[in-house]
Amino acid sequence: MKYSANSVWENKDGYDIVVVGAGHAGCEAALAAARLGFHTVIFTVSVDSIALMPCNPNIGGSSKGHLVREVDALGGEMGKVIDRTFIQSKMLNKSKGPAVHSLRAQADKAEYSRTMRQVLEDQNNLDIRQMEVTDILTEDGKVTGVQTYSGAIYPCRAVVLCAGTYLKARCIYGEVSAETGPNGLQSAIHLTESLKSLGIKMYRFKTGTPARIDKKSIDFTKMEEQKGDEHVVPFSFTTNPEEVQIDQASCWLTYTNETTHDIIRANLERSPLFSGAIEGTGPRYCPSIEDKVVKFPDKNRHQVFIEPEGLSTNEMYVGGMSSSLPEDVQYAMYRSVPGLENAKIVRNAYAIEYDCIDARQLKSTLEFKNIEGLFSGGQFNGSSGYEEAAAQGLIAGINAVRKLQGKEGIVIDRSQGYIGVLIDDLVTKESREPYRMMTSRAEYRLLLRQDNADLRLTKIGYEAGLISEDRYQKLLGKENMIEEEIKRVQHTNIGTSEKVRSLLKSYGSTPLNSGTTLAELIRRPELSYEKLEEIDEDRPKLPFDVREQVDINIKYDGYIKRQMRQVEQFKKLENKKIPENINYDEIQSLRLEAKQKLNQVRPSSIGQASRISGVSPADVSVLLVYLK
Repeated sequence: MKYSANSVWENKDGYDIVVVGAGHAGCEAALAAARLGFHTVIFTVSVDSIALMPCNPNIGGSSKGHLVREVDALGGEMGKVIDRTFIQSKMLNKSKGPAVHSLRAQADKAEYSRTMRQVLEDQNNLDIRQMEVTDILTEDGKVTGVQTYSGAIYPCRAVVLCAGTYLKARCIYGEVSAETGPNGLQSAIHLTESLKSLGIKMYRFKTGTPARIDKKSIDFTKMEEQKGDEHVVPFSFTTNPEEVQIDQASCWLTYTNETTHDIIRANLERSPLFSGAIEGTGPRYCPSIEDKVVKFPDKNRHQVFIEPEGLSTNEMYVGGMSSSLPEDVQYAMYRSVPGLENAKIVRNAYAIEYDCIDARQLKSTLEFKNIEGLFSGGQFNGSSGYEEAAAQGLIAGINAVRKLQGKEGIVIDRSQGYIGVLIDDLVTKESREPYRMMTSRAEYRLLLRQDNADLRLTKIGYEAGLISEDRYQKLLGKENMIEEEIKRVQHTNIGTSEKVRSLLKSYGSTPLNSGTTLAELIRRPELSYEKLEEIDEDRPKLPFDVREQVDINIKYDGYIKRQMRQVEQFKKLENKKIPENINYDEIQSLRLEAKQKLNQVRPSSIGQASRISGVSPADVSVLLVYLK
């Protein structure tokens, strides 16, 4: 059959779900959809960029480690892949309470990307397509398919947008400006106009990355060596802990100095960040080095972490010194840092501008309010970070499936997980800069610890269909072991024997005048479940994760119960649902600003309405009366 020059190829079979973008959000969305039995295709501008880490070479970190473990608890993939490809692992904030303990792993970037790509390639129901998506096709406010740069049409029933930082991306340093995506990859320049034609409001955001330096040119003797943990804790609850006890690579710590800062100050007018050449808004909590020098003039030094990008490369990441200064200034600046005097740059630092959406256009399920079947996840929603992206991608993928199943979408609320805090903040509050997850954003962080993510969320993953029956039964068994051991410890009496007196003395603990329970001793700050093993004669052999939960639940019992009472009050407001068709303009006692903000966000509950900037407690009271 002969085709004319204007022929449009159409995939007549179609797909159930199309995922646009194959970064950390797109990978989780596509895997979730395919694993749930739906025919899925994932589009990427380059197959070589699947699960790419264009910036820092690590997964996890403060609060972000919580997100990775929650993704794993729900049946996602990120935790499993980093467990297979990490080169160093550390539990951060160990000197503080368990609520802020966060796992962080240095990744072999190339190996991480290759491993995730292999997972996608091996997944049933999932096709990978290297092609730029240029148009989202709709009919009567409902998604019907996508069109690619080649003109091909792919009919589908749902689309998940995970465009990351690629839309109209522009990389900038000094006077150099290139219309490319991260790492010099092709940017996606056409989709923005299609989205705007659908009435979607867009923002222009910015992020940045530091230079990569040749390891051979670094003098590590002038730096502090940073080693990994002696005992590695895996990210995935399914990973055997024995399999992650490896020889780890080292990272290194050095500092900027006044010479560094003088070089930066003398060249600020050449920085596109200050000259006006960069239009996008950058991340407040991950600023460039020139931003830090300007905003913190009293600080005479800033930390610089030198981190390996992998085991098969000499490229080293200069953490803490992202920049968009010109190349000659970058050389002078980096070479003023101890240990980098002879540094050879492999890749220049740069800033990247890109288009993203105002996430208040999304429901809590991450579906667009005004376009049925169109979902969105990741940095495209105005967030920053690989972990935030993966969490949103997973939820968007699950809910795209549930949409096609005719089921109610899954929403993790703020009392259930960091994922809930992340998504609720994005869809409720105006983000004028890339959003970053932090432990301080979670009101109920003592309940939302990284160590109990499986106990909080695996049942939801099981309900969604991403957790196997075997894994679910193991979770129930773990819950039972924890419950039984807590009961036993609470009812095990300890006397004032010489053995007990000796153990308490060895830990500097106050001696007993009369008998007490093991639970009461565990509550002492200097003691723990593990330390009392010697005087606990009937102790059963239990896995480490069970022992950990017993210790935390007993030691923090009073605080946990107090937070659970706060959650009860929170749930009352969350359960007061607001009808989708409510007309706020009719509610006379609402202030004008409140009406505008409520009409814009269209909150699903009184709880969500109370978190909208510009809606006061008085406005919430008016709403409650009106709904009655």
